[in-house]
Amino acid sequence: MTDEDPGPLVRLFGLTGGRARPPGETFDLVAIVRTSRLPFEPAGLNPEHQTILSICRRPTPVADVAAQLGLPLNITRVLLGDLRSDGLVTIDPPQTADQTIDERTYREVLHGIRRL
Repeated sequence: MTDEDPGPLVRLFGLTGGRARPPGETFDLVAIVRTSRLPFEPAGLNPEHQTILSICRRPTPVADVAAQLGLPLNITRVLLGDLRSDGLVTIDPPQTADQTIDERTYREVLHGIRRL
């Protein structure tokens, strides 16, 4: 047996329980995530879930959540899907072209994509 660090892939596999897709409906990387409620017992959540809830107190694009966590987008999507299933976050689809999106939102999304 070795005491070496198993590496980031094993850790990421553990974060998602081996899942590669989020539960429920799929969502885009520019979808907006909002914390809808905080859990009664946050100790039951892993640190990444708790960090997501903190980040998403303000509406945040999925890509920005991944960038702030420093995790791959697919892993972030699985974690967001877990929180959505528990009713802790809402994930709204991106606005359609006929809806107005302010310049600040475009900059935030572009910044998030660049950080990936």
